[in-house]
Amino acid sequence: MAQTPVLHYFFGRGRAECIRWLLAAAGVEFEEKFYRTKEEYNKLVQSGDLLFGQIPMLEIDGQKLVQTKAILNYIAGKYNLFGSDLKERAYIDMYVEGASDLNTLILSYFFLSDCDKEKQLNLMKDKAHKRYFPVYSKALEGKDFLVGNKLSCADVYLLDVILALEEFHPDILQDFPNLQAFKKKTCEIPNIKKFLQPGSKRKQMADATYVNTVKELCFS
Repeated sequence: MAQTPVLHYFFGRGRAECIRWLLAAAGVEFEEKFYRTKEEYNKLVQSGDLLFGQIPMLEIDGQKLVQTKAILNYIAGKYNLFGSDLKERAYIDMYVEGASDLNTLILSYFFLSDCDKEKQLNLMKDKAHKRYFPVYSKALEGKDFLVGNKLSCADVYLLDVILALEEFHPDILQDFPNLQAFKKKTCEIPNIKKFLQPGSKRKQMADATYVNTVKELCFS
């Protein structure tokens, strides 16, 4: 019997949350190993398992995969969430990269000074409204999914980012009915609906403990 995948990261969303989302959407049960102390983290770094000395890392199929995009691509390929041909895969990659750009704005917010956080909140909304959401909205015209006729990792990542943005700007989809419909339908997909319920491995918005842990383990 294949071993259960193990996701190595801090106890928080960060760059591992999209991996949790994709595993959940694929219906994959997985375990997590959290790093809370410098000693634990340094031991992992010194083990040589981290190709570039950083997490997340996913143990799966006898491999220790690092780099978020590479991990997502592996999961998507393994569980048929990467389109039906090379052209679809290219569009999926582009949509994932766009969602990743937005997600980077969200992730960096928690590490900014208080005086810069208000600017970042405005930047998130401005970029979403003017650059990214119009593209996704157009792609979803008359369709349930961004690419082809089935769920892909691009849909999962976009939903993750939309829900995260709504925690800062509850009305962020107000002018985008296609994205509203997409969110509603995608949240009803059984595996995703399960992941959205209390008690799942979905993490809460970053708090001071998470921020301080990341700073201590990675930046000190």
